Amino acid sequence: MSKAKLKRMGLFASVILVIILIGGVMLGINARERQNKETDALSQIKQTHVMRWGVKCDTRLFGLISPKTEQSEGFDVDIARAITKQIAKDNHTHIKSEFTPVTTNSKIQLLKNKQVDAVAASMTITPERAKIVDFSKPYFPAGQSILVKKNSGIKNIKDLNNSKSTVIGVMGTTALETTKKFAPKAHLIAMPDNSQAFSALESAQGQAMTTDNAILYGFTQQSNNVEVVGKPFTNQPYGLGVDKGQTQLNNAVNKALAEIIKDGTYNRLIKKWFSNIPGLDWRDLTK
Repeated sequence: MSKAKLKRMGLFASVILVIILIGGVMLGINARERQNKETDALSQIKQTHVMRWGVKCDTRLFGLISPKTEQSEGFDVDIARAITKQIAKDNHTHIKSEFTPVTTNSKIQLLKNKQVDAVAASMTITPERAKIVDFSKPYFPAGQSILVKKNSGIKNIKDLNNSKSTVIGVMGTTALETTKKFAPKAHLIAMPDNSQAFSALESAQGQAMTTDNAILYGFTQQSNNVEVVGKPFTNQPYGLGVDKGQTQLNNAVNKALAEIIKDGTYNRLIKKWFSNIPGLDWRDLTK
């Protein structure tokens, strides 16, 4: 075979190799684009015109099934609906909210399984959760507080720092451990759940019940004989959650949250749900 022919064959092979390489690169780019499109929650929301929220159905004030509507109603539900409306406005489209019941144990799993796009379920922002969830900016100033009977004379956690006081909490939570730091002299009782802890307070097994203030506010709606006293003695704000890596959706949620705060929607919803809480000035929740 002549040198000229060999040279032509080598050139031809080089051209073929370049074409194959370019084709492979383009296929890779297209595959990544398809994957990004499929996994980008915000794009899916705009395409389907539906934003799926996970909300509580068993938490007073935040998400509780209404006997009249048989739908979950509460601050979280209203915030989610307002966020969806604002995202639709920002993107010049229409988007409706759909709500899926979640529990404390299921909310993150449903998010990871892509059964919901976002969670508005009184979820505390923690470093552990932040490893698998992208949180919005805080939307509710939650923290540990105490619930006492009215006219008890107790004004804050420091009033319980004596050997005559008993504080009731829930097993498996950090509430009682935290209480030790602020009232080390108090006796502590651990109950299986919040309902039993509240029953223990009502039956005078202790002078105070302690847990998240949002939960305690709910008990004030259940009984006229109790009140939340003092300001929260821990800072554990709630955040709206999206799946880890859904940066565009999280940015859209944060933008919408800032806008509903600015236009007064947020304050209106805080007032709607928290203006009748004994011992609470709803304006304190907006500061």
